[in-house]
Amino acid sequence: MPRLFIAIDLPQQARDQISDLYCAIKGAKWTDENQLHLTLRFIGETDFDTEDRIIGALEHIQFDPFTIKLQSVGYFPPRKDPRILWVGVDDNSCLMQLQACIERSLVNLQLEPDTRKFHPHITIARLDNPHKERVVEMITDNSLFCIEPFSVSDFHLYRSYTGKSGAQHVLEASFGC
Repeated sequence: MPRLFIAIDLPQQARDQISDLYCAIKGAKWTDENQLHLTLRFIGETDFDTEDRIIGALEHIQFDPFTIKLQSVGYFPPRKDPRILWVGVDDNSCLMQLQACIERSLVNLQLEPDTRKFHPHITIARLDNPHKERVVEMITDNSLFCIEPFSVSDFHLYRSYTGKSGAQHVLEASFGC
């Protein structure tokens, strides 16, 4: 069964600037530049009939184009050993409204609600027992990281496959304003 997620793609310039952050951190598996995205909702494994219903529901979402600004670097989970390095997203009510609309559409299809609070971010690395000091140094060195705002006028449904070389994402459908 496919593992699905909904995301906003990043422009090439943003992906280039993010990949410039990549550095030597033991235990870091950096996200391939071509797979950098802002996840709006992870759905998980679904059958093909459910995928078709999801596509039908997402086609009805209406929103106006908006801009987002990527800034800051941090890690999850806070106050524990770092497992995920991320680039943050500046506060954005339009982004939050779009994500909430997507969530409502999925819940209306009887999918389980996402009980976690939405923290918009771009995952740039997964960490396996890294030197925490090196992670903190990387975050401190990039504390002023900021990318020029870019326009968002669509979002996408992706299928994710996990293989020996990591996750591969396949575009299933796109939805625009």
